Amino acid sequence: MIPYGKQDINQQDIDSVVDVLKSDFLTQGPQVPAFEQALIDQTGARYALAVNSATSALHIACLALGLGKGDWLWTTPITFVASANCGLYCGAQVDFVDIDSATYNMCPKKLEEKLVQAKANGTLPKVVVPVHFCGQPCDMQAIHKLAQEYGFKIVEDASHAIGGKYHGLSIGNCEYSDITVFSFHPVKIVTTAEGGAVMTNQKELADKMALLRSHGITRDSEQMEGESHGGWYYQQIDLGFNYRMTELQAVLGVSQMKRLESFVTARHRLAERYNQRLKLLPIVLPYQLKNTYSGLHLYVIRLQLDKIDLTHKQVFDSLREKGIGVNLHYIPVHTQPYYQKMGFTVGDFPESEQYYREAISLPMFHAMTDEQQDTVVQVLTEILQGC
Repeated sequence: MIPYGKQDINQQDIDSVVDVLKSDFLTQGPQVPAFEQALIDQTGARYALAVNSATSALHIACLALGLGKGDWLWTTPITFVASANCGLYCGAQVDFVDIDSATYNMCPKKLEEKLVQAKANGTLPKVVVPVHFCGQPCDMQAIHKLAQEYGFKIVEDASHAIGGKYHGLSIGNCEYSDITVFSFHPVKIVTTAEGGAVMTNQKELADKMALLRSHGITRDSEQMEGESHGGWYYQQIDLGFNYRMTELQAVLGVSQMKRLESFVTARHRLAERYNQRLKLLPIVLPYQLKNTYSGLHLYVIRLQLDKIDLTHKQVFDSLREKGIGVNLHYIPVHTQPYYQKMGFTVGDFPESEQYYREAISLPMFHAMTDEQQDTVVQVLTEILQGC
């Protein structure tokens, strides 16, 4: 089976992890700060905090921005559930903004329409979470302009997008957001096995998130109430969590970051090969927003179902049966049973639902060989042309 995504671990990665296993620190040592510095160097953001998952990163990002009971968080239906769940963790209410039909990202026009209505109803969001789906940046200038007009905070969910660029600047620099979140799951562009990070340019937010990732505890005397009792002393000054990243994960991230550019370059070469070899099939190829450079975590096609005699499911199942490990990213969050119990229904976000009826994620990983990719193309061509 050719997988839709796969980590690329080399001997340098392995040796780095083994060195840490032999060291004095398996957690809370020098490798987490080294990984955070690598993220700062890559993105240009002022602060980075590594955590144990992107879900944890989203959670502490929302808490740091003061999201809570009575507030609203808006995100896109076409994302993993964590982009919405983070609002619920904080006691807030969640709503969605439909996608742009070309980019599959949050549509700025639909966002503006919804904001106008929410202002009239007194239900404006406190936090908006645009998702850089597949690695393609959202139209952040447009979303940021709306944030200035309507007063919401922005958390960029860049779980798919490390190594990408928006208007020539690296994703994660937070020029158009308060916080950016990365994921380092094994199928992502860079992996730490499991892991995530938050980026920000605001010291107050960085300090708050540092507390939240480690039980709300500080050893900084300037943050304490009263005087320190001595070198052993710490205080819990907030209700935090154990969201820390281990040294093993961090050193793997340090090693992987050295190959980030080559990883993304390889994905772009594969995407171009797909574009050339699939352009005559009854499918819609990925679109690239002007003045952006995608991290290309995913390569998603949409079936032109009116031009073939197979259903979406039949094409998907046929690919799987022939050894092509396709996937579907994502099931619209508002159609999940948990969210339907909140009152969301099918038909609420038609563009997202139409996307779901047609989308298939083809295999895309930087170690993918031309032979593997040619096999994917051949099998897909045979299925679509044989129908």
